[in-house]
Amino acid sequence: MSRPLRIEYDGAVYHITSRGNARSHIFKDSEDRKYFLDTLHKVNRRYNWICHAHCLMNNHYHLIIETPDGNLSKGMRQLNGVYTQLFNRRHKRVGHIFQGRYKAILIQKESHLLEVCRYVVLNPVSAKIVDTPREWKWSSYRATLGIEKPHPCLTVDWILGQFSRRRRHAEGKYREFVRAGIREVSIWKEVKGQSILGGDDFVDGLIKYIKGHEEIKEIPKNQRYVSRPGLNGIFHDKVLCNKQRRNKKIVESIEEYGYSQKEVADYLEMHYSTISKLVKRDKQ
Repeated sequence: MSRPLRIEYDGAVYHITSRGNARSHIFKDSEDRKYFLDTLHKVNRRYNWICHAHCLMNNHYHLIIETPDGNLSKGMRQLNGVYTQLFNRRHKRVGHIFQGRYKAILIQKESHLLEVCRYVVLNPVSAKIVDTPREWKWSSYRATLGIEKPHPCLTVDWILGQFSRRRRHAEGKYREFVRAGIREVSIWKEVKGQSILGGDDFVDGLIKYIKGHEEIKEIPKNQRYVSRPGLNGIFHDKVLCNKQRRNKKIVESIEEYGYSQKEVADYLEMHYSTISKLVKRDKQ
């Protein structure tokens, strides 16, 4: 079974989602949602987490979590584990309620976090459950906007602080920002390796956390090699005009950077068998 790459360090921020088994509901009523938020609050206190945004749908949830102590995995085991026990006890059932492992995308805070927080509270609108985010009671939108008191699990100061030092002015700007997001193109096209959302400099800074995972086959290849150069960077003009250098780079792209022989063959418009022979020859 594949397992996702987890990059954890002090101060990391994540967009986290977890879905119900076979798309089953993980929240059957308002009480379930209250139990979940209360559980999240306890996890926040125990693991020093900061929750910037949340949205509880019917069969999944979205969280924006900052981990000052770099302990995402420990906290998630507690969150999903305790909530599963509460849910099963309340509904007189047994077994898992979540589908496999949770998904966590590492976010570059300075450039992408605000946009991801907006995506989270717009989820019910995107799903066409409601017309406006204000209508969905079980997201952080209403609390961030100042319509209701935030649940103790939620911190709204960072988001509002991005708009103004004056609370009411910040809330108004936040409302405009979220409204504008309804027309925005999906932010997830920029995700690298299904696990990182940020600029190239951000990804480069994470190399030390990724190194050493390349040989763990259970982790998807596009996550293990998220920091690898593109094929256009490997096979630049100076390489292509020299057959010996080109062949060396072909082997390097496959052996060191994890590209498949077919990917390299297609990019260079060479026959697959030629690539295969070069790799085999190098191993002899």
